[in-house]
Amino acid sequence: MNRVVIKVGGHALDRLNADSPVLRDLAEDIGAIRALNAAVVVHGGGPQIASLLEQVGLSSAFVNGLRVTDSVTMEYVAMALGLVNQRITAALGRGGLAAVGLSGVDGALVKASAHGGQLGRVARELRVDGRLVLDLLDEGWTPVIGPVASDAAGELLNCNADTVAGSIAAAIGAATLVLLSDVDQLRRDPEDPGSALASVSSADVRTMMADGSIRDGMIPKMQAALDALDAGAARVVLANGTRAHALVGVLDGTIPSTEVKR
Repeated sequence: MNRVVIKVGGHALDRLNADSPVLRDLAEDIGAIRALNAAVVVHGGGPQIASLLEQVGLSSAFVNGLRVTDSVTMEYVAMALGLVNQRITAALGRGGLAAVGLSGVDGALVKASAHGGQLGRVARELRVDGRLVLDLLDEGWTPVIGPVASDAAGELLNCNADTVAGSIAAAIGAATLVLLSDVDQLRRDPEDPGSALASVSSADVRTMMADGSIRDGMIPKMQAALDALDAGAARVVLANGTRAHALVGVLDGTIPSTEVKR
C-alpha cells in the first residue's frame, strides 16, 4: 500500500468547525483513496496562532517565512496548534475516518534543536522516528500531526509544518507528499500569475531559491519538497487546498498544481 503525506495549512484552515468544506472534502478524499493509499495528515495553524497572539497582546514577526518564537510565544503556539489538531481530528472522525491526533512530541516522533538567536524556539535539524506513524497506519488509523517538536532537554519547539511534512514523508517512505495551502501553483515570478509552473525540477527550485524567485512562506514549502525527494519520495505536489476535493484533484491531475521533480 502506498503512503501519502498530506500537509494542509494557510487559509485552507480558516474554518475549523465540523462543517468546514475543506475538512469535509479532505475526509471524503482520504476515504476514497484508502483502498490503495494510507494517509498521514500534517497541519499548520498560522492564522490561529496569529489570532491567539493578537488576543494576548503579542506581535508576530517572520524571518524567511519562519515565525520568530521566544519562550513565551512558544507556549501560545503550542496552545493554538493543539486546538487546530483537535478540530481537524474531530472533523475527520465525523467524516468516517479513524483519525488520531498527535504532535511531534508524542512518541518522540520529531526531535530537533532550536535555531536560537532571532528565531528563538524555531526548530532546526529535524530528526523523525517514523515507527509510531507506521504502526498507526498498519492498524488502519489516519494520524493527524501538529508541528511541535521537543529538544534534547524536553523543551518545546515550533516547527514549520511544511518541513515536518517533508521529514515525515522521508522517514516513512511515502510515495507522495501533497502540500495543500491557499495558492494554486509555484510561480516563476511571484508577482505574475501568468508565470505559474505545472512542473519544476529540483535544480530549478534551488536556482529560484538562490535568486529570490522563491521567497517568504514558499521557501520552507520548496525545501520540504527537496528534502522529501532526496529521501526517496516519488512525487511532491503543491496545490490549493481550498479547491473542492483538492487531494483527489492532485492525485488525478484535475486541478492546477506544481509537481516538483528530481
